[in-house]
Amino acid sequence: MGIRYKTIRNPVCRNILLLVTSPTTSTASKAGEAMAREIHALNKEMMAAGVRKFACGLGSAKSLRGQTDGGVLITDGPYLETKEHIGGFWILECADMDEAVAWARKGVAATRGKVEVREIFFNPAAD
Repeated sequence: MGIRYKTIRNPVCRNILLLVTSPTTSTASKAGEAMAREIHALNKEMMAAGVRKFACGLGSAKSLRGQTDGGVLITDGPYLETKEHIGGFWILECADMDEAVAWARKGVAATRGKVEVREIFFNPAAD
């Protein structure tokens, strides 16, 4: 049995904007000064508009994987072998998905990367 979620009927759409990057290119640690200024300006714009609730860049990963003997294997890097990873994210409260997509467009311009928009589900239902 998985987690069930309540549908919350309110005028606020909570979204996460995921910054999708290549492990070899535009990560937060490799961002140039110009990109850092643009990201900072976007963060200030989001805060002034009252939509940004949280934002951060992500560093290198450690992956933990359960073993058949009950142990845990710890490795450097992301668990999934992919050509892209999540380099950072913003959590926003927008009026609707269209507004979140508009902010994501600005995120693409500031980061010179890809941004994925997803709705965040809150309040697990009591069983």
